[in-house]
Amino acid sequence: MSTRAAHAAQLGLLEDATGNHAAWRVRASDRARRLTVRVFPGGDVEIVVPNGTSPRAVELFVARYRLWIDRKVAQYRPLAAGNSDELPATVRFQASGDCWRIDYIEAQGAPHLSVDGNRLLLIGDLSRIALARHALQRFTMRMAHSILVPQLERLAAESGLHYSTAQIRRQRTRWGSCSRRGTISLNACLMFQPPDIVRYLLLHELAHTRHMNHSRRFWALVEQLEPRWRELDTGLSQGWREVPAWVLR
Repeated sequence: MSTRAAHAAQLGLLEDATGNHAAWRVRASDRARRLTVRVFPGGDVEIVVPNGTSPRAVELFVARYRLWIDRKVAQYRPLAAGNSDELPATVRFQASGDCWRIDYIEAQGAPHLSVDGNRLLLIGDLSRIALARHALQRFTMRMAHSILVPQLERLAAESGLHYSTAQIRRQRTRWGSCSRRGTISLNACLMFQPPDIVRYLLLHELAHTRHMNHSRRFWALVEQLEPRWRELDTGLSQGWREVPAWVLR
């Protein structure tokens, strides 16, 4: 599919069932053997198509899976109004209960962030939105490392489950993962989740140090560690709606 055809295929796909405009992308791939769709946190939609796919084929594919797409978009779109180009007035982390007011100070140079008590000072050329947003994202990553990693260490000690290293990332679709070598990766977006849901996710990943699958034995261990896991897992599946749009770009 040419670039022009891809853009043509996007026409008419830009509104979801509620009339809201979501970011739709049609991407042609030499490796694709069939049409697939992915919905990302934030509500963005990507249709991957084999080269040579006609715009009409894309339209029919979207029509076939429209209800599923709209459900996923509703699940992943942030509850708070606004878009990723709007800088927030406050940053609030449910995981730790911390909240900062942001003061924006226009100055020369790239935007940078400093902490002043319960305020965040974002100082620099504020027209450089992407850099200002990146400064806030880096702050979120630092806070996630200072809050989530010590909590993971405590839960590992309490549960008797052992991991090798922990790292903070900003994964696109996963809340966390555990490698066969025992490296646990945690999504910084967990900072926007309630403490009980965060605790469940940490225990979930620790359980993977013993069972690298989702077998019955894995879930039995999870239930032993957290009897409310079903309720909390459902809450986590809806958790992307709590993540502000500026974090996801």
